[in-house]
Amino acid sequence: MISRKKRAAVIGAGIAPLLVLALPSSQASAHGYVSGPPSRQAQCAAGTVPCGDIKYEPQSVEGPKGLRSCSGGNSRFAELDDDSKGWAVTNVGSTASLTWKFTARHRTSNYEYFVGGTKVADIDGNNEQPPETVTHNVNLGGFTGKQKILAVWNVADTSNAFYACIDVNIG
Repeated sequence: MISRKKRAAVIGAGIAPLLVLALPSSQASAHGYVSGPPSRQAQCAAGTVPCGDIKYEPQSVEGPKGLRSCSGGNSRFAELDDDSKGWAVTNVGSTASLTWKFTARHRTSNYEYFVGGTKVADIDGNNEQPPETVTHNVNLGGFTGKQKILAVWNVADTSNAFYACIDVNIG
């Protein structure tokens, strides 16, 4: 005869796998992208440029910290790395106001901005959760003409970052 404790353990062990299959999988708790000026993924989402999967989830360009690609190393979004795709270019002055839109906010280590591989700004996130949008005024002095800005949001409690490229004409 099986004791009550053993019977409960056997029933629990049998139900646990069913619960795991029935419960929705968890999503990453951080998502965001540069919405203004429109980043490449924002252009995809708006239909400005024809794109694949990224048009449905512009906030999901996530990859390991330290990358320098528009796709964040995510092969699903590799078209963001294609400079010949016909991205709309935004005219800016020597300073650009870049606005991040967060669909799921996460504590932030910092934000980094690069032009032509050169870091032009590093803004501390104070290990705090950002509001729904954050705007940074980034000095682009020293650069003129058509350029690509790589914006990186380094989240504080994972090894990942979120990536966005913005095509601009400086001057």
